[in-house]
Amino acid sequence: MKYISWGFIGCGEVTEKKSGPAFNEVPGSHVEAVMGRNEEKTRLYATRHHIRKWYTDALELINDPDVNAIYIATPPSSHATFAIMSMRAGKPVYVEKPLAASYEDCARINRISEETKVPCFVAYYRRYLPYFRRVKEIINNGTLGQITNVQLRYSVPPRDLDYSSGRNLPWRLQPDIAGGGYFYDLAPHQLDLLQEFFGIIVKAHGYCSNRAHLYDAEDTISACFRFESGLVGSGSWCFVGHKSAREDAIEVIGERGSMTFSVYTYNPIKVVTSEGTTNITVPNPPYVQLPIIKNVIEDLQGYGVCGCTSVSATPVNWVMDRILGKF
Repeated sequence: MKYISWGFIGCGEVTEKKSGPAFNEVPGSHVEAVMGRNEEKTRLYATRHHIRKWYTDALELINDPDVNAIYIATPPSSHATFAIMSMRAGKPVYVEKPLAASYEDCARINRISEETKVPCFVAYYRRYLPYFRRVKEIINNGTLGQITNVQLRYSVPPRDLDYSSGRNLPWRLQPDIAGGGYFYDLAPHQLDLLQEFFGIIVKAHGYCSNRAHLYDAEDTISACFRFESGLVGSGSWCFVGHKSAREDAIEVIGERGSMTFSVYTYNPIKVVTSEGTTNITVPNPPYVQLPIIKNVIEDLQGYGVCGCTSVSATPVNWVMDRILGKF
């Protein structure tokens, strides 16, 4: 068995429970080193998670001979830089979503991966969770008949941090770091799932607005899109809505019925047909990235194939950039 020794570039909140511990749960895998800009926080993270080495320089971690795979868990603006550095060093990469802060950067990553023959995987882990596997099964088994329309609705009130100003704003609200506002952070999982279920989106158009003026990035978006199959859909995102309008729902409408499910709250999957209404509860694992990380590691070990590559992740950035009017 090929042993995978991981180096983390970035050791923030997402690595504490969602992803970090999962790398040690898979046979033949362990975390060898971590890197962070803040020396004290990085040292404490390494101590807390029993990781032997820690760095404050990404290049030192990448060049560590005991590290043979890299997990990039930084804000999107640096994904392309660190992914390209790692692949040029001959080390496979697993990148947090979205793949990059722009479609153009995604194309750069794909080009280097092809040139170096070093794989790049992306953390669209919801594809692998039991909850969404069940959603896909319902879509594919004919329960709803032919799918005729898809509607995505997401609304949340502002967060306390949104009332900050200038440099105190969270990085997710700084387009030069995140690629956009909250849309660029939350829509990727939603759009990736839609394309996992229904195929690639080939046309997309959006209208963006800043309604609350709490920050410079867009806070309200409406979009329409068409899949390669001809199926059409729409999406609306509001990050400054009243609490009474809070919603996390994707509704799939078919000739024989409809289904509603959530992306972030994991509400029971609701299926409505002429036979009645069924609510389906599907539990997920404690480390939500464990299924995809296991798949990535098995691919690197040579006895599995992970389809969540940089190439498969790039259409999400294309759709988001089209919706935001970047090109």
